[in-house]
Amino acid sequence: MVTPPQPPTLDDKDEFYLDILDGLARYLDNPFIADMVRAVSLYRGPYIANSLNKNQMASKKWLIDELHRATGGRLGTGLVLGGWNGVLSAMLLQDPRLEIARMISVDIDPGCRAVAETMNRRHVKSGRFQAVTADMHMIDDGVVAAADIFFNTSCEHLARFSEWYGGVPEGMLMVLQSNDMFGEESHVNCVADLDAFKRQAPMAELLFAGALPLKRYTRFMLIGRR
Repeated sequence: MVTPPQPPTLDDKDEFYLDILDGLARYLDNPFIADMVRAVSLYRGPYIANSLNKNQMASKKWLIDELHRATGGRLGTGLVLGGWNGVLSAMLLQDPRLEIARMISVDIDPGCRAVAETMNRRHVKSGRFQAVTADMHMIDDGVVAAADIFFNTSCEHLARFSEWYGGVPEGMLMVLQSNDMFGEESHVNCVADLDAFKRQAPMAELLFAGALPLKRYTRFMLIGRR
């Protein structure tokens, strides 16, 4: 993953579209959009755009909707592994259907931390969000012990998936996503279909399994207990 560049100078076109987004945030009284506008204004280009594109947003909305249906929404403290720019955490904390005490977003790329903290600015202030730079294979035991639910929506990026999955505490509530986009260079652990994903990540208690067709690929999701 490419580390984000220093904040560039806004041109007239950038100002125009950012002003539209800011207007929507004010009209809808939506703090998530307001924080997103700030993040986009500081970290523009493919780095931030890719984490907010229509496929990414559709996948995360699908996750939140099915998670609420499967669990009722009382989640405690969530740990997002491969948390990237903190968008999933922001969406989870924004949703009024979910009872979340705190979200911890972990990513190996040190450039993600500043973006994630900007994307979750109000949650950082309230103590409900923390971004951590770490390898998900080597997370501090205290962080793991504090979590009530694990999220990993980037299983396709894990060459050592079996090793990681085997280290997850038994009985842990989990949300996993992968895809069949084999042509992407960084996708070293794609699955061909939902059944293959189930075999790769066997759950002691499976609460949900499904597929979401998207442009260029299909997203697969499992919700259950390890």
